[in-house]
Amino acid sequence: MFDPDIAPSGTLLGLLQRGRGDGTLHALAAPRAEALAALHHCVLRDPRRDWQVENRSLYYARLCLDLDAGLDEIEQHLFHPDDLVDDDEERTGLALSVLGHLAAYGRSDALRLLRRYAAAGSNWEWALDELALRDDDTGLRGLAPAILARFPRTPDGDAELAAVVRGAYEPRPWRLWADDPDHGPRVRAAAERGAFDRWQRQLRPSGPRPGWSVHDVLLWAQREHDLKPDARRPDAAARCLAAVAGPEDRPELLAAAASAPDAARAAALRHLAEIGDPEVLDLIEAAVTEPDASQLVSQAALSAFERMRSIAALDRARIWAHRPDALGDAAAAMLSCRGGQYDTPLVLAALRRTVRAEGPDAQTLWTLVDGAGRLTISCAAPVLRHIYRETASSHLRGRAARALAATDPSFAAGFAVECLWDCEESTREVAARHAATADARVVEQLRRLAADPAEEAEVQTAVRSRIGPETPGF
Repeated sequence: MFDPDIAPSGTLLGLLQRGRGDGTLHALAAPRAEALAALHHCVLRDPRRDWQVENRSLYYARLCLDLDAGLDEIEQHLFHPDDLVDDDEERTGLALSVLGHLAAYGRSDALRLLRRYAAAGSNWEWALDELALRDDDTGLRGLAPAILARFPRTPDGDAELAAVVRGAYEPRPWRLWADDPDHGPRVRAAAERGAFDRWQRQLRPSGPRPGWSVHDVLLWAQREHDLKPDARRPDAAARCLAAVAGPEDRPELLAAAASAPDAARAAALRHLAEIGDPEVLDLIEAAVTEPDASQLVSQAALSAFERMRSIAALDRARIWAHRPDALGDAAAAMLSCRGGQYDTPLVLAALRRTVRAEGPDAQTLWTLVDGAGRLTISCAAPVLRHIYRETASSHLRGRAARALAATDPSFAAGFAVECLWDCEESTREVAARHAATADARVVEQLRRLAADPAEEAEVQTAVRSRIGPETPGF
């Protein structure tokens, strides 16, 4: 994850960076040169806060088609000298995905550019995955010499090739090359080695074994955490505790949850929360509020609390929801997900407090926005509209759109119209179900989505639920 430079939401660039439907509508109405400049800025400088989960590629590809955009700028970006020294996927991934969608729409120049980059670029695996979905067998077979030449015929080169074949996201090219008379033996050998390496790892497990006690599991969790702090061993240890812990182990688990080393304490807290131990809520509060508690312990305590489903947890959440700290945020999130109508004031207060204190991109807003929609908090609509306009996260904007559909009577004739052009398919689905068809643009866009082979099935299903033989305007 990274923090891109996002333009104000009222500008064409800011709208396109956010992936808003209004971005497409404004780009089509703006001078073509200005629209193309903003579009290329977005494609070549990925604006997403989390590029692994937010969608933009289809959104930008469709705009490329609408503006009849050439590919010179993308070509220069892909084959810039920086590509020789910067192999981060973030630099080229979005541009390659846009090319993939353009190739699917029949742009042969995009297909040729993907082939060139797969043969010579540093992020060749991404380009190959795009081609695996769109290219024909002949085109893929022609890439085999260039791709395999990246791996020298040495033990290290063969090991690297085996790892790539084993981890390939789209296996189609490798299966084609495995049948090739010239390259098949090497590709098949790499695939066999990958399978053998996986088998060897399965024969040498390093985790808990039958017969381990609670003490053994907690020791393992702490030892593994000390060796690999990012390996999330406390979560695995908590699952193991569910299998080995009995009533007689409760004193040891309570002691571990109160004062054990970090990883063991985190595992004990999660296990006690999952079984609903009557003392775990006090232990969670202590773990979060202790001045010297580590981030691992406090985060594990918050996560354990958020997973609880008991009435006691809900009652404690109503007490904690007033707190202006992480424990208050977790409590408000629980009420958003599982509270009743009488919890509306607490959820609304937390939503307003979070926007005022942290702005429209706070991570804690996601659940609060969902809660505003689930509880149908009508007076939350102004805050939700603000989040919708200003957030840089297309996922959070989609959640705000769903909440507005439940709370704002003006949504159907307002934001729902632009949501038909949104970058997120889930947001387009909401729009397809709610957008008022009195606007001629809505009817035209619904028809386009229904006929577009690149559109998600859920969106097309929503569109078809609006289109029928008796539907006016269709």
